[in-house]
Amino acid sequence: MTELGVDAWMNVGMSGLGALACATFAVIYHLRATWWKSEVGRNQMAFAAVVGLLCLYTVLGTLWQGDECVLLALRIFSMFIRAAVVALMVQRTRLFLKAQRESRDRTGV
Repeated sequence: MTELGVDAWMNVGMSGLGALACATFAVIYHLRATWWKSEVGRNQMAFAAVVGLLCLYTVLGTLWQGDECVLLALRIFSMFIRAAVVALMVQRTRLFLKAQRESRDRTGV
């Protein structure tokens, strides 16, 4: 791990900061909003969790890059995380189109 260059350490640092920011958002959002009651709220929480896990994957993959078994498990983990990003973005697009359609259908607004 000490053979990492400055760029790798910066990547780990920013990814760790990203994971921390996502976790902070999730905790504050959970404590201050009833996110579970709306589809948009659930999407916001899930997206924060998935992006945080993707950042955590980068940190763990860099720190354990010498262990092939751990790296294989992390690659499998990242495949599921990326699939979750795809699913959440499809859901977010659907929510956006639904909101646009509903605002257009209102008269007198």
